[in-house]
Amino acid sequence: MSLTEQTKRRPVQHAPVLPESEPPLEIEPLPAKKRLSVRKLVTALVVLGIVAVGTGLALNMWLDSRQYESTDDAFIDGDIIPISPQVAARVTAVAVNDNQVVKKGDVLVALDDTDYRVALDQKKAVELSMDSKVNQAMTQLDVAKAQVGQALAAVDVAKTNALNMQQNYDRMTGLDPRARSQQQMDDATANQRTSAANVEQAQAQVTAAQAQVADAQAAVTTAKSDALKAAADTRAAEIQLGYCTITAPCDGIVTRKDIEPGEYVTVGQPLCSIVPTDVWVTANFKETQLDQMRPGQEALLFIDAFPERTYHGRIQSIQSGTGSRFSLLPPENATGNFVKVVQRVPVKIELDAGENDDPDHRLSPGMSVIPKVRVRPRESLGELLGISK
Repeated sequence: MSLTEQTKRRPVQHAPVLPESEPPLEIEPLPAKKRLSVRKLVTALVVLGIVAVGTGLALNMWLDSRQYESTDDAFIDGDIIPISPQVAARVTAVAVNDNQVVKKGDVLVALDDTDYRVALDQKKAVELSMDSKVNQAMTQLDVAKAQVGQALAAVDVAKTNALNMQQNYDRMTGLDPRARSQQQMDDATANQRTSAANVEQAQAQVTAAQAQVADAQAAVTTAKSDALKAAADTRAAEIQLGYCTITAPCDGIVTRKDIEPGEYVTVGQPLCSIVPTDVWVTANFKETQLDQMRPGQEALLFIDAFPERTYHGRIQSIQSGTGSRFSLLPPENATGNFVKVVQRVPVKIELDAGENDDPDHRLSPGMSVIPKVRVRPRESLGELLGISK
């Protein structure tokens, strides 16, 4: 069977008839007016939400700002200690550099001390000489006092002998002239007169010895005064020698160094300055901001040089007078050309302990500060409106 015949005999297959599908459901679009109303409603809700959030934030900021008084007229203040020599000499060494941190007692500058050491040796020699003179005067005083003692003892002996001679003389004069010889009477009279003279002589020796004691005491006083002066001169020479080593008077930072080895410096010549790490803030608040401000109130300090940090402190004191009143030329308001200007009053704010200990964020005098002083506790909206319990 041929291929054609086979094809003719094969039954014809028809494609299945699919059922007719339902047409898709069509949503009728909203009218243009209704779509516009929905958009307006959503926009209005968004705007109201933004306004509500903004109003809340603004109200919160306003309530928060009522706690503080702030000013941008403030700066870091501190002592600046000038370092100057107290003796004239040549500089042998400079132990510090600009902006170096130093501790109290650290050596800053060394001066040539040769002349001052020689002067000290001389003063010590004079002091030793004066001490020797004091010892000699004390020895002479002791000798004079001993002589006074001997003279007083001699007076006692002379008085005793004179008493015996007087008694013998009295016995002789009381005897009947026939019972005594003229020689006995003459001897008694001579002995009586001699013993009386011996008493007077011994008393004169006492007076002389006492005068020697007075002279010796005066010599001791003079020698002690000279020795005291010599000791003071020695102490002064020691102090002058000590001035040849210039040390830091306090902890701080070296600034404005203007000295090099080999220079000859004179008394009072500026060498450098020390800025202590103990600084504070001087804030010039308007007089209208001082009503609720008191010493001890907390303060937040924002330093322009370190904007990422917040420092803390407290009011230490409020100056008794405006800044203009203590200026070089205070205003004279009685001249007839008065114009009222809000005055500013300096307020001293001390930093809390440890606030200036970070060497990477060291505060220095002159830096700009914005202080915020808490002058009242935070109030709620109800308290502000007077509706809270």
